[in-house]
Amino acid sequence: MAPFPKWLRNSMLASWALGLPALQQPIVVPAGAELQVRLKTKIASNTSKPDDPVETMVIAPVMVSGTVAIPAGVTLRGVVTAASAATDPTVRATLALDFRELEMGGRRIRVHTLLTAVENARESVDDKGVIQGILASETLSARMDSGIDKLADRYSGLSGLLSAAKKAVFKEPAGDISYDAGVEMDLKLTAPLTLTGPPPPGPDAALQPVADPGAVIALVNRQPFQSRAQKPPKESDITTLMFIGSQEQVQAAFAGAGWNQASKLGEKSKYETMRAIAEDRGYSEAPVSILYLEGRPPDMVFEKTNNTFSKRHHLRIWLRPDQYQGQPVWVCAATHDTGIDFSAKDRTFIHKIDSQIDMERSKVVNDLLLTGKVQSLMMVDRPNVPRNGQNATGDNLTTDGKMAVVILQ
Repeated sequence: MAPFPKWLRNSMLASWALGLPALQQPIVVPAGAELQVRLKTKIASNTSKPDDPVETMVIAPVMVSGTVAIPAGVTLRGVVTAASAATDPTVRATLALDFRELEMGGRRIRVHTLLTAVENARESVDDKGVIQGILASETLSARMDSGIDKLADRYSGLSGLLSAAKKAVFKEPAGDISYDAGVEMDLKLTAPLTLTGPPPPGPDAALQPVADPGAVIALVNRQPFQSRAQKPPKESDITTLMFIGSQEQVQAAFAGAGWNQASKLGEKSKYETMRAIAEDRGYSEAPVSILYLEGRPPDMVFEKTNNTFSKRHHLRIWLRPDQYQGQPVWVCAATHDTGIDFSAKDRTFIHKIDSQIDMERSKVVNDLLLTGKVQSLMMVDRPNVPRNGQNATGDNLTTDGKMAVVILQ
């Protein structure tokens, strides 16, 4: 087993991979440290009021000098400080939050934070931490309206027909900000936080040792490590995770972590995808392109989305011919879609991904740990995996080459 490299950001590290000592002495979490949280209450720009309570759960451990300072699973509370609705298509909705109190080990600790991002959101967050809604004019649907309007001067009958057809297919985009429980956010501390005494146990506390580490290392290193696309016919995503357990256990773990199974590619899903792009909204079961591992398409595909098709966490899982202690073995390639482009060459929309794919590996592990459905974890070196590469659409891939092995229960 090998530790995670130091360059991975602290909040994405799982403490199980580091063999960490318990916190004994007071520790200072510096200003700028990142907190990743998941909403437990719904908030919206058109219904939330100042001083409405907002409750979240920390979803990744915060590390300081190789020690867990704040474990995953603890509660972070705050309030709405301001909310303004999108009263018409030219008005941008806003929503401001202030997270003030960390509840940890029975203690309530004052914190000073700033919201920096909402995961997979169509909205942006300004430098003061205020969420900025979209304008209707910024959507593809509005640009379609603009194009139809230009036809009106010369072809009024045609423009009217196109406008009616467009309205029959696409809904007008909503400008208000609305986040359900489960939406994830990034915060940073704006002042140092001093913690005393040991932290409460995190979700890794109940993990059991791997029964046969040598067998796991051998199992990992005989797996193929890169998938392949057919169109274009190129090497693509690198596998970074292995799951050991039944298909039902894998599905239950991801369902418990808030991931959805993706729809299969087809005419209906393509149509829904086009609507989601035009209306700038989410599509929680959106299809993904098919990648092959040793000539086989994935057996399962999961994704975690918010309110836009252009950004999502997603992964593909393939069943392998191997077994470990009588249990099925699955390998997985996980990436984070961070934007969308139109490929004129392929005449389709393609996602752009975060090149640091080990971050997504940590994201998946931390999510599954919080479900309580993980029995054991292990990080395995793969000397033959290249540290840099590209996927089939030309995005760069950077990895330490290791595979996280998740044994389910």
